[in-house]
Amino acid sequence: MDTFNMIIGLVGGLGLFLYGMKLMGDGLENVAGEKLKIILEKVTSNRIMAVLVGAAVTAIIQSSSATTVMVVGFVNAGLMNLAQAAGVIIGANIGTTVTAQLVAFNLEDIAPIFIAVGAAVIMFSKNKKKRDFGNIVLGFGILFLGLGNMSHAMEPMQNSPMFREFVLMIGDNWVLGIITGLAMTAVLQSSSATTGILIALASTGAINMTVALPVIFGCNIGTCVTALISSIGTNKTARKAALIHLIFNISGTIIFLPLMRPLIHLVESVSPGDITRQVANAHTVFNITNTIVMVPLINYLIIIVNKLIPGDSEVEKIGATYLDDRLLETPVIASGQVIKETIRMANKSKENLEIAMRAFTDNNEDLIKKVYENEKIINALEYDITNYLVKLSKSELSDKERGIVASTFHIVNDIERIGDHAKNIAELSLEKISKNVKYTKDADGETKHIFDYTLNSLTLAIESYETGDKIKAESLIAVEARIDVLEKELRENHIKRLNDGMCNAVAGAIYLDLISNFERIGDHAMNIGEVVLNKYK
Repeated sequence: MDTFNMIIGLVGGLGLFLYGMKLMGDGLENVAGEKLKIILEKVTSNRIMAVLVGAAVTAIIQSSSATTVMVVGFVNAGLMNLAQAAGVIIGANIGTTVTAQLVAFNLEDIAPIFIAVGAAVIMFSKNKKKRDFGNIVLGFGILFLGLGNMSHAMEPMQNSPMFREFVLMIGDNWVLGIITGLAMTAVLQSSSATTGILIALASTGAINMTVALPVIFGCNIGTCVTALISSIGTNKTARKAALIHLIFNISGTIIFLPLMRPLIHLVESVSPGDITRQVANAHTVFNITNTIVMVPLINYLIIIVNKLIPGDSEVEKIGATYLDDRLLETPVIASGQVIKETIRMANKSKENLEIAMRAFTDNNEDLIKKVYENEKIINALEYDITNYLVKLSKSELSDKERGIVASTFHIVNDIERIGDHAKNIAELSLEKISKNVKYTKDADGETKHIFDYTLNSLTLAIESYETGDKIKAESLIAVEARIDVLEKELRENHIKRLNDGMCNAVAGAIYLDLISNFERIGDHAMNIGEVVLNKYK
């Protein structure tokens, strides 16, 4: 019965610990919001900057595994190269030490205060930022409540003969300790959880640093399992990023094995008599030193993974480039990626409009084929973006992100319709070629005039959406109004040419359909501009 109660207490405490860490991480992530996106966009080929970004992001989202999975997603989406990814992954190991240092504080007695304050803020505050702050405080309290439960549950273990024998085995056999840490972390999918259990055990006096250190080494290797699983089905570069994480952590363990006793002596002298702080400090020293040693060797890590996984990534797929389901774990990043993919789709539609117009003007059938090829890409992008938006809408989103998701559904539809109108113009071009239709110089000049306005409206719409520029969005109103006026004027002019016998009925029908498509494109561009004016709400 004692064993049963101990297991129940341990599992329950672990559940509280993980839930508290998740609540706190989500709250920090929401508070960081746009800053988190800015931090990630600061990643350059500069290794030190990449390491700092990895550490900062991990400290915010409270999980090195989540950061690494996110990096695999970025690499798979083509947003990050292998050198950048390596730096961020290495930095993530430093960021995760923040959690270990945090849980080493003995705050179990005041945890209920944090829980009460956090719950009160969440229940009685209507402000989203205040509720996010409440989640951070509540998560902090639940984390320490869970840690306390684990400590109490594991107190009987120090008197267990079986556990004492196991501890002696690890003390005499560091390989067993590494395997234990690796297995625990692989199962729990969190090195912070393993470190939390170690600290809870240490607080009962059941283990010492000789036992804890090999387990710490093992949990650093075990945290790679999440990223390796996540890399299944990704391109080669993304798989290489996950492999760099594994090689980095294994190399760190190999480097530190001969230095175990000096490291134990160091942390014991810094925090004598405080085993929980010794565990946290050993975790921090190991990861920071490992980073300092390995950062200059990033190029060699890349060479090794290129040998193990030869070849470059596959040819770019027809669908979405920036979207990856792994990024859904961080909604603020995922919503930013949706905007990038939507802009890419919009530019593809704009390109198709220009090609379709050149096909119409030059009677070029090769350009018509190119329009049809691009239309397939536009349709594939609409499908991918819409599906991703559905998944994203089910995530925990801030009010702003929820507004972005809702409005992007409409924007994607408008962009797809613009693509359809470009295809319509290509079809009109084909009809013009097959029926050998000719137009007067006046008609050609008028066509170019309304096309220029239409192209300008689409350019303004895309640029205002990309930058959030309300001035450009407002300027669309006048451009769209001019397109409407032009469409009516050109329709009247062409009917006059028909009456004067300057062109035939077939040419007239094609011309009127053409300017009608331009007018409809202007309407859809205005719809996009209205989204910007309404701040994505």
